[in-house]
Amino acid sequence: MSLKRGGPPPVASSGTGVMTTNVDQHQNQHQQKIPTVAAGYGENEKPGKGGKGGQTKFIRSDMADVPVQQAAGSTLPLVITRKKGGDDSEDGNYNPFEHRKVEHPTSDLETFVHLLKGSLGSGILAMPMAFSHAGLWFGLVATFLVGTLCTYCVHILVKCAHILCRRRKIPMMGFADVAEQAFLDGPPSLNRWSRFIRFMVNTFLVIDLLGCCCIYLVFVATNVEQVVRVYMETELSIRVWIMIVTAPLILMCLVRNLKFLTPFSMIANILMFVGIVITFIYMFSDLPAPAERPGIVSVTEWPLFFGTVIFALEGIGVVMSLENDMKNPSHFIGCPSVLNFGMGLVIALYTLVGFFGFLKYGPETQASITLNLPLEDKLAQSVKLMIAIAIFFTFTLQFYVPVSILWKGLEHKIRPERQNISEYAMRVGLVLLCGGIAVALPNLGPFISLIGAVCLSTLGMIVPAVIELAVYHEDPGFGRFKWRLWKNSGLILFGVVGFVAGTYVSIIEFHAEFSGGH
Repeated sequence: MSLKRGGPPPVASSGTGVMTTNVDQHQNQHQQKIPTVAAGYGENEKPGKGGKGGQTKFIRSDMADVPVQQAAGSTLPLVITRKKGGDDSEDGNYNPFEHRKVEHPTSDLETFVHLLKGSLGSGILAMPMAFSHAGLWFGLVATFLVGTLCTYCVHILVKCAHILCRRRKIPMMGFADVAEQAFLDGPPSLNRWSRFIRFMVNTFLVIDLLGCCCIYLVFVATNVEQVVRVYMETELSIRVWIMIVTAPLILMCLVRNLKFLTPFSMIANILMFVGIVITFIYMFSDLPAPAERPGIVSVTEWPLFFGTVIFALEGIGVVMSLENDMKNPSHFIGCPSVLNFGMGLVIALYTLVGFFGFLKYGPETQASITLNLPLEDKLAQSVKLMIAIAIFFTFTLQFYVPVSILWKGLEHKIRPERQNISEYAMRVGLVLLCGGIAVALPNLGPFISLIGAVCLSTLGMIVPAVIELAVYHEDPGFGRFKWRLWKNSGLILFGVVGFVAGTYVSIIEFHAEFSGGH
């Protein structure tokens, strides 16, 4: 996007920021509105001179002193200011955490619990399948490595958010805000791409969350079909069951207030916990010797492992919201920290389930460990139904976030009298879209790997690495021997390889299914 001085600013829209370049025209308005943000030059900065002081940068001014619900995801205008250095050496007294206005801040323990709830989802049930594409011992080591890498990338994202908040005197930022501000704060060649990176982050978040909704439909339909098949003489196709499951969700997803969905969330949590505990009982009974399972499999299967593990472990879409709501945000990262303890426990549980699940079922391991439970056993049938109902209720909560992102981009374009009917139509259309995709691609395994490879390798590895390069490019720099540049280049390369290989192998799996070869 080119910036022209004196021209009118673009109209505000969701997912993009509005840049005003005529400082004199808007300075008085912003000074009254945001007293903590100064537009112009620092004391030691002179116009027309080179160096850091002469480089124009943009900030998201209205994010100062606003509630978390607005700052974390809303679109706010930008004004011109001057860059003052990496960790804001001239404004070191500004503490963004003291300027946050959160109605009900969460303690470290509450944030820890929320992190577990956000990370321990249906992905844990797919971990044995992930190990089947890696091997028993290679999967054990690789899961720890990938989990550690994901956690480190979250550290990068949150640390860069803290630097940008101090540098720009902004109390808090969401994921897309951090990406956009990093590009505005980075090299001049990146400034014009700031709106694009914000759009890209929001787009991949929407694709990821809607993709998860599609996976939930396949998961619920598959488990219900297994149980009903035992008692019905006439078998229905899995695609028919997906359509049956989609029908009631059309009505449930018309609920626009999260408060009314809270009881369903509580029921889902209880059912999921009980179902996983009973699944563990089946999984740990009559375990064979580890020597009976391959320690490592062909390298051609590794991309499916990578995509599945990334899908299961990656919770980067929720971390900024959790950090923004904390009473002590500085406790979220560091050592020790809420993030380290939470992700450490998540990685350990996922590795445990993957290792012993594959050890138990070997080559017979299915896309969800619940599908391996004995069909004739009443207790196993109850587990399948409990977890299916839990995932069914989770659909509405997962659906809420992409709807919010999309509606913010459309709301201002629709006349007020038509906004209600338009939002309901969008919700119904998105549920039908998810149902249609699930009907077209009802193979759970490659679907999970595809979403992990496409969306989460991008959001979880590539984007945080690019953000750190943009934030650190000038001050404090890339370090001795430019180690930050080499490190982030390695993360980007790893993410790109995972993206390409995971996508390719998943598409091959889908092609084999459609051609009858799977």
